[in-house]
Amino acid sequence: MDYELDDDPTRIDADVVWAFMSTEAYWGRWRNRTQVELQLANSWRVVGAYRMDTGAMVGFSRAVSDGVALAYLADVFVLADARGSGIGKALIRTMVDEGPGVEFRWILHTADAHGLYQRFGFREPDATCLERPGRHIPVSKPEPRRSWHR
Repeated sequence: MDYELDDDPTRIDADVVWAFMSTEAYWGRWRNRTQVELQLANSWRVVGAYRMDTGAMVGFSRAVSDGVALAYLADVFVLADARGSGIGKALIRTMVDEGPGVEFRWILHTADAHGLYQRFGFREPDATCLERPGRHIPVSKPEPRRSWHR
């Protein structure tokens, strides 16, 4: 792999995160730059993927957590020109299976890539989970999933 992963929050390129979130992320285009920067600043953990030759950030994930038992995985992405290199898997593995949250209950919301997340133990919520959806209105909404692929 010509990429390295790092959870140093000072290394995260906020311009790359903003560019992706504001143009490509179906789940986050409703956010403005100030909100994205606030989320970066308040995240429990961030992991970036960087090109070894240039140091440019090509992937990202973040989590919010109580630091003890529960974490929420959010804003996982890999830039188009770096996809297909295993970076997405590495970001998720680093976040949920390596580091301080390995024993946590992890939660995420996604309309796609279910097969990817299932590799790391994510599955449909059980009977102990209820959710109150946010009041924001996404810029675009993907078609709802009718079934969960196992």
